[in-house]
Amino acid sequence: MDPLADVLAVTGARGTVAATVHAGPHWGLAIEDVPGAAFHAVNTGTAWLMLDRQPPRQLLPGDVVLLPTGTRHRLASDPHQPCRPFDHAAARTALANGGILHAGEQPHRTRILCASYHLDPATTTPLLTLLPESIQPAPDSTTALGDLVRLLGHEIQHPRPAAATALDRLLDLVLIHILRVWLSTADPRTPPSWLAALRDPGMAAALSALHTDPARAWTVDQLAAHICVSRATLARRFTTLVGETPNSYLTRWRMELAAHRLRTTTDPIAPIAHSVGYTSEHAFSRAFSRAHGHSPGRYRTRHCLPEQPAQP
Repeated sequence: MDPLADVLAVTGARGTVAATVHAGPHWGLAIEDVPGAAFHAVNTGTAWLMLDRQPPRQLLPGDVVLLPTGTRHRLASDPHQPCRPFDHAAARTALANGGILHAGEQPHRTRILCASYHLDPATTTPLLTLLPESIQPAPDSTTALGDLVRLLGHEIQHPRPAAATALDRLLDLVLIHILRVWLSTADPRTPPSWLAALRDPGMAAALSALHTDPARAWTVDQLAAHICVSRATLARRFTTLVGETPNSYLTRWRMELAAHRLRTTTDPIAPIAHSVGYTSEHAFSRAFSRAHGHSPGRYRTRHCLPEQPAQP
């Protein structure tokens, strides 16, 4: 299994369009209280992005920027332009009505897609918080990311039926490609994590093995043999790059998988326990309670999705 795909699925990572902004001269938006990660893609024109403690940077057509923790920032026609607060409610209303959020004076030559990424708040596996404050991949019209940005721009400029759905799906793909770009260009001094460890082929193989068969009673010796390295090499590199031992990582991932099934299915607890390597429901309940602070049954009651009314 692919660890990144697994985590994206379990965390419920999803992109949602927040607004399509058409801006002219002399405009500025102060964006705070972003629910999740913030994302901007410039389709036409230019804009300046300002973050605290960072120099302003100009965004050109085709540029995209991801702010993984939704840190407060400003978008403006120039770095010294006064900014008004971004009205999230007005943006949602305009978007729901198929409209556009206008900023500045006519003519509106700058078009920007503003979006956000959300994770299931109940998840405990980190993803976006492992990334730097901002990521701006270098523009490249020959890459898949460049193709996706052009498709986003086309959907913004030529809205057709199901445009909002198309934009949301494209945003999901954009996130995957941004993560791929980051993995290939990240600073080697990046703090250890499961995500950073995917840059190392050996540790990526070890993580893939654990994700492929989380119910298996893996030992360090078995995992080392599986990826064809010595036990000492695996133990040292896994702890250095992931930040915890293979056993600790596997236990935590098992509890994440179990919690996800408890939240999203009505499966009995015994099969869930078995699927993550516990033959004893009692042992599973103890391990789950240590990890999540509640027994599996109580956790399900607290986090389960409300039942949907029956369709006539």
